[in-house]
Amino acid sequence: MIKNTINPISDNEVTAIMKILLAEYSVGAGLGGTYLLEGKRMLETIANSFTRLGHEVIYPSSDTFISSGFPVESDSNNFEYTIEILAKKCDAGLVIAPDELLPVLTRIIENNTINLGCPHEAVNKCVDKIKCSEFLSKSNIPIPKTTREIKSGWWVIKPRYGSASENTFITSIQGYKPENNYIATEYIDGEHVSVSLISGDSPLPLTVNKQLIDIPQKNDSEIKYNGNLTPYNTSKKQKLYNIAVSASRLLGCRGYIGVDFILNNDTPYIVDVNPRPTTSLVSICNVMKEEIAELLIKNHFEKLPDSVEIHGQHSFLKEDLK
Repeated sequence: MIKNTINPISDNEVTAIMKILLAEYSVGAGLGGTYLLEGKRMLETIANSFTRLGHEVIYPSSDTFISSGFPVESDSNNFEYTIEILAKKCDAGLVIAPDELLPVLTRIIENNTINLGCPHEAVNKCVDKIKCSEFLSKSNIPIPKTTREIKSGWWVIKPRYGSASENTFITSIQGYKPENNYIATEYIDGEHVSVSLISGDSPLPLTVNKQLIDIPQKNDSEIKYNGNLTPYNTSKKQKLYNIAVSASRLLGCRGYIGVDFILNNDTPYIVDVNPRPTTSLVSICNVMKEEIAELLIKNHFEKLPDSVEIHGQHSFLKEDLK
């Protein structure tokens, strides 16, 4: 176990060196497959940034290790307990986890240290796709229609709680009713893009990203997320930024947020609001001059810059994340 080398700090006090807990579920719980590939790279990207600034990083690990920070043994059975104990010994923390687990894990961070991510109330609104859609719709933000039974046309079937297009497919079967914990949303043809931003008192858009997604041409074929391109140049950049900022404010988000869109002609439809770091961060940190760790800290303790410097372009495929 680690030793508490510095005392936890208050919201209005910033020390030069902080102890940061970064809890990524796939690494800490011992998941495999693409969850681990993406989770490990996100964790390493953020940990490296904090380390470059001189901060001490600790992270729960189930036999998966990254190039910076100090691992603390954990697994799926004790992950919650581990981050609770570690959070008490840290100045601040950030958790990345599947949607269905994120609210509880975020609450643990909040109860024991300073949370650099979204508050659990906002997380609860975002991760439930039905609640999030209803909330945004009432605020006149464009979203795809939903249905309980398919009568005509093409619809996207996806988990009520889920991300990265996992277990998501398209169907046009009349009379089809989504199973429990799945929803059916209108299929909208267009470009799949996302906006990454730091949400807070003065929201800071970072980039528009192109999502590399395979869309099937037949019933019951799964949609596949293959990778990312950052930044993505589009004439709708400012419009995307404005809608993403509006949505994050309405939902009460803070910290790093990823807002997924389908850009159909002149209308950007929000399909997901991710209240946590997303895999696009891997590309962003390759082209952004600023340190993501510094932006997360400033968002909580100080003031964010008006903009960030982006140089060049970066892309990856899932298989590149090994």
